[in-house]
Amino acid sequence: MTVRRLVAIIFIFACTSIAWAILGGSIAARTYTGYDAMSRLVETLWGASHTQAAPAIQLAVPGQAPMIGELESSDIRVDFHLQHRRKGLLWYATYTVAFDAKYTFRNPLTSTVVATVTFQFPSSNAIYDDFVFRVRDVDARLVGDEWGTLYTRVVLAPGETADIRLAYRSRGLDEWRYDFGPGVTAVRNFSLIANTDFGGFNFPESTVSPTTKTPTPQGWQLEWKFSNLLSDFDIGIEMPRKINPGPMASRMSFFAPVSLLFFFTVLVVIGAVWGINLHPMHYFFLAAGFFAFHLLFAYLVDHVLLEWSFVIASLVSLALVVSYLARVVHWRFALWPAGGSQFIFLVLFSYAFFFEGYTGLVVTIGAIITLAVLMHATAKVDWVEVFREKPKEPKGVEAQQPGEEGK
Repeated sequence: MTVRRLVAIIFIFACTSIAWAILGGSIAARTYTGYDAMSRLVETLWGASHTQAAPAIQLAVPGQAPMIGELESSDIRVDFHLQHRRKGLLWYATYTVAFDAKYTFRNPLTSTVVATVTFQFPSSNAIYDDFVFRVRDVDARLVGDEWGTLYTRVVLAPGETADIRLAYRSRGLDEWRYDFGPGVTAVRNFSLIANTDFGGFNFPESTVSPTTKTPTPQGWQLEWKFSNLLSDFDIGIEMPRKINPGPMASRMSFFAPVSLLFFFTVLVVIGAVWGINLHPMHYFFLAAGFFAFHLLFAYLVDHVLLEWSFVIASLVSLALVVSYLARVVHWRFALWPAGGSQFIFLVLFSYAFFFEGYTGLVVTIGAIITLAVLMHATAKVDWVEVFREKPKEPKGVEAQQPGEEGK
């Protein structure tokens, strides 16, 4: 290995890195072109995320300013069914929700009041089936406005209580929230039980964690139970997300130069130890074999499941590199270290993207192990001799082939 060849290899690495950056950018553009329009389309077909607010109560006495009424108790049951839907290169977490709530409130004054009970739809972009809004066991007369609000009025004697029944079935997207009310709100005798047919959910920011979590045969039962709570937080559930093929393929392409750098380092160092001096053109074709993985994967995910796209692209890239080096050098070098290091640095490093948050750890462990192996394998190597310029052979002498040095 001469210094000029090493510079040529570095140039090939730089050009391939630029190609990966272009590929990653094109995947990102293909993924997010029309993203807003696609998201609106999914919301139109299925519904938007829901934020269900507690009923608002206003108590009015003739001749006095109206006052805000409080709920005496809340008994709520919510059932979720999850179904992921794909549009383009993105997955969307869609769900159906069955909401059933019973509330009570009281007239705390010593005079008769007119109570206005207001219901705010959780989303204006959704459908509501089996809808019930009932006060004092009588179906309320509903009056709607352009903001998706329904309200009704009832008359309450001093100290009298009234029940509210609210129920519906609807569909939403990504997350669901229950809003106690604006600002810091007092919540008394509150119970909300949510049943899911899935796991892997999260709780959004600024939400209250459930009091208890119980696994069920279908998924989980989550319960929020409070006797006297003051909070400006909501209750919320974020639906589990599937891995999005487009963003994942884009991140893998931007990360690919790290894998190729490790691979080239192993080939250069082990080649020096074994006396195998590959030409820069060999490294060019090896880089192309690496690039083939990301190019094939990026366009397979449009038509094939993510996991199968990864397997097919990995096998194709491995076959290209290993079969090529087997002809250039020999099968022993092609399978190990070349094939083994490609499997580690390309396949395993890329597979780490399936586990969000672990990619950096996997790369760090791989780098440390690679460093340890190379340090011990080259401890006795005379690097001055390795990078010394070799005298040119006289004309007419047949050039030595890779893998024949040291024979």
